[in-house]
Amino acid sequence: MRVHPIKPENMNDEVRYVHDEVFKLITHSQGPVVMTNNDGALTGPFPPMLAFPQFGIPALSFVRSLDNHATLPKKVREVAILTVGAAFGARFELYAHEIMAKHFGFSSEAVASLTSGIRPSELNQEERIAYEIASVLMKGKIVPDSLYNFATEMIGKDSVAELIFLIGAYTLLATVLNGFDVPAP
Repeated sequence: MRVHPIKPENMNDEVRYVHDEVFKLITHSQGPVVMTNNDGALTGPFPPMLAFPQFGIPALSFVRSLDNHATLPKKVREVAILTVGAAFGARFELYAHEIMAKHFGFSSEAVASLTSGIRPSELNQEERIAYEIASVLMKGKIVPDSLYNFATEMIGKDSVAELIFLIGAYTLLATVLNGFDVPAP
């Protein structure tokens, strides 16, 4: 770990405000995942984001916007996030979203497949679309017209856009986690 969690009382007012907003966000959307340490400091991608607020605060705003405007089902989101986490080997992202995926009803077998980069057989059509689009993007490829057109027919253009931005956001988070060598708890 290259940036350690920052105790809230050691933050300036701007960073403390962001810390408190993130704390509210994660307790609302990441309920079963522990994302603070014993000192009440945020863990995961948050210490680097708070240590370098000129970069981290805009990144957090982007992630928060995706949460505030989410229309995709939770399981679809988790498929995309775990596919990204598996491609990057982002330990904290996998830790947190394995818990979330199980919380939203995925079997242990499906979670194990996703975290290994394998599409589980139990996915519904929306979840398969999320997996396929995320898999293509994680290979650094352009989403083929056939997949994009099929996805827009099945889940709608706005949902496909949300999915692509979600994948981009979790790619950013995985990069931050790996760049700062953030472990899972």
